[in-house]
Amino acid sequence: MPTNQTKRYNDFLELNSLSEHQRIISLKAIFDRDITNNKNFLFRTKIIRPLKVDGIITMDVLFKHLTHESVEENDENGKAFKSRAIFDFHRSKRLHWLWHHIQEKTSGNIDVFSFEDRVKGKNVIRTYIYDFTENYVIVLEPQRSRLDYYLLTAYHATKEKGGIKQIENKSKKRLPEVY
Repeated sequence: MPTNQTKRYNDFLELNSLSEHQRIISLKAIFDRDITNNKNFLFRTKIIRPLKVDGIITMDVLFKHLTHESVEENDENGKAFKSRAIFDFHRSKRLHWLWHHIQEKTSGNIDVFSFEDRVKGKNVIRTYIYDFTENYVIVLEPQRSRLDYYLLTAYHATKEKGGIKQIENKSKKRLPEVY
């Protein structure tokens, strides 16, 4: 487990041989090192914060978001909702890549741009950090004040799910400046 803390971009974390409990401990140590306890967790001088969620510790929500897959479920009334119930090896083995990309360490491999997404009937500006060599995407959302960012997600884009084509199309239609 401690060897995962020595992994660097573009190595993968070793998770397959760990029990579920050991995986969480290992990933949480990396998450705390790179995000929770990192006073320099900034993107281009702006503080990066987790989204605010009522009643739930926001860092726990962010951790779950960065390590679990989104699946659609139904509540007791049959109403559909998204849940993060399934552990996602593809996201999790790249967790330590997040800090590397936030620092823009491999600027020759990344494309940073802002795009106006349509979310729940509203136009929302989001900033994307796209590593086109590794097909890794980080999505930030500028706060209304534009002084800080919310970290929405980070994931490995795949052709099977249309992610690569989608992110490339957004890049082509980018806003003139990075927000």
